[in-house]
Amino acid sequence: MTIRLKFTPEVIAILNDERYSHPVTLVQRRVEALWLKSHDLPHAQIAKLAGVCDNTLRDYFQLYQDGGVESLKTVQFNSSQSELCSHATSLEAHFKEHPPATFKQAQFKIETLTGIKRSPTQVRNFFKKLLLKCRKIGTMPAKADPEKQAQYLEETLQPRLGEAKAVVVRYFFVDAVHFVLAPFLVFLWSVTRLFIRAPAGRQRFNVLGALNAITHELISVTNDTYITAYEVCDLLHLLPAQKLEVPITLVLDNVRYQKCALVMSTAEQLQIEPCFLPTYSPNLNLIERLWRHVKKEYLYSVYYPSFAPFKNAIVNCLTQTQNKSALKTLLTLKFQLFDKTQILPV
Repeated sequence: MTIRLKFTPEVIAILNDERYSHPVTLVQRRVEALWLKSHDLPHAQIAKLAGVCDNTLRDYFQLYQDGGVESLKTVQFNSSQSELCSHATSLEAHFKEHPPATFKQAQFKIETLTGIKRSPTQVRNFFKKLLLKCRKIGTMPAKADPEKQAQYLEETLQPRLGEAKAVVVRYFFVDAVHFVLAPFLVFLWSVTRLFIRAPAGRQRFNVLGALNAITHELISVTNDTYITAYEVCDLLHLLPAQKLEVPITLVLDNVRYQKCALVMSTAEQLQIEPCFLPTYSPNLNLIERLWRHVKKEYLYSVYYPSFAPFKNAIVNCLTQTQNKSALKTLLTLKFQLFDKTQILPV
């Protein structure tokens, strides 16, 4: 008997999602086979890619024909089901809102909420079924507005970056960073705890940079005193000297010395358009990733005995922004946004 299957765009989208996200491996394999079938691949190729025999593949097709995607997700396990499964929905909702730091905390909370006591290993297995993983917490500015950032990215940043790709305008991300001659401490895998020498003094090397969004060319002004409006004007004068032959737009944060009358009048004279980010939005400034790259590659756990080699190491790194292959993946035009559901409650 020939099995004829139909797939709507909605069903294909569900299959594509479930083949990765479903917690049961068997269901992932079934859904993968049907997703491949929806792309009109030969049955022999589908069986090979899914790692099943022809008869098993035929069973998967029959399941889908009889009951659709839900039939593929129905699994009969021989082993007894954990008592926690009956509380899975409520526990999942609780831990999504109140994520625990350790399995011991989770163990105590599960016993408090359900009266069921489980070992840390059993709690770990239960968390896997809920797709909960141990993830490092990130930080975001306390006063950042996720909604304004999303609106700015969609309505302002992305359209302008499209113009930059088409070479209608040159788009630069601008920011200042202050590298202090001091130990940059990180975690290292070691047998015993290690120590790094701390150089005397607190000299700092300041860099005000303009990073081309497309070519990753860096134009910068540096000093070892302070970054002020005068340094910003110096940077503005360097940009027309590049003979870019198209309008120039700068993406800047809202620090005062970049929004003062002197800078605004200089930008107007040079026909450079300033475009200010929403307040507290370093995640939308591409050049911030470059500063992190410099610290990671040249400063973390590295001892510089004096200011001169410290400064030279930073300068050498910044002069290679167009040539380093690592930066091609780091400086992509994809920006992180914060979903309110991801922000821990106060």
